[in-house]
Amino acid sequence: MFPETLEFHIADFVNSGVDYLLEKLAPTFDSIANGILEVLLGIENLLSAIPWWGYVFLVGFLAWKATKRLCSTIILPMSILIIGIFGLWELAIGTLSIVVAAVILALLMGVPLGILIAKVHCVGPIFHPILDAMQTMPSFVYLIPAMMFFGLGKVPAVLATLIYSLPPVIRLTALGLKQVPKPAQEAAIAYGATSWQLLKEVQLPLAMPTIMAGVNQTTMMALSMVVVASMIGAQGLGQEVLLSINRIDMGRGFEAGISIVIMAIAIDRITQGFARHLDPTKR
Repeated sequence: MFPETLEFHIADFVNSGVDYLLEKLAPTFDSIANGILEVLLGIENLLSAIPWWGYVFLVGFLAWKATKRLCSTIILPMSILIIGIFGLWELAIGTLSIVVAAVILALLMGVPLGILIAKVHCVGPIFHPILDAMQTMPSFVYLIPAMMFFGLGKVPAVLATLIYSLPPVIRLTALGLKQVPKPAQEAAIAYGATSWQLLKEVQLPLAMPTIMAGVNQTTMMALSMVVVASMIGAQGLGQEVLLSINRIDMGRGFEAGISIVIMAIAIDRITQGFARHLDPTKR
């Protein structure tokens, strides 16, 4: 056994720090929560305003634009009808709204951070250990600070999903920019391109397939985290999975799980297809 005299716990310090933040920064946390809630409600209202058949046509259109394959254009929109057949359409819209909100926030934060890591060499060594810790941390751990600072409901669910799904888009944005061929950059500089023009016209277009892979991975991780976030009040399909576990209802859990898989497959195929189209070397 490990000797008790060598034990040292930091739990009390962490709890004291959290209590201090809650006491001093409560108005700030309320403002952040209100802002995220407004964004989330706006997205949810927009998604709810689209009729079910609108999603069928939209998924079919995006599948055709992304893949140019008749099989995907037919199967993907038809598969989402299964969600409605199971009676889980409204819950799926709730899940989709949380995913969309988290992914939008992740892209707004992750792409600039990825560019910063790629451009400023001293920033990478600082962020890489943080990203490693974020990716190896169990997903349930993210629920604790989100719940303590923002309570229960959809707002902490969005924040926990955001933190969990943020690392891929940061890493792959930085990786894509670093892998841009040097001759292409040197040619642009030789023609008098500024740093902004080099980034906008050369580096970002050539790195776009890798960046889109990061968007794809971020979206997939957000969709998986939404199920875990149901434990702190996030509604949607994750709530159905949680209820089925509590009640040992295999059928109910199977229907909710299949619905989540269908959403994941549709999003994955479409984003991967657009990533291929955005590759300048394959045009």
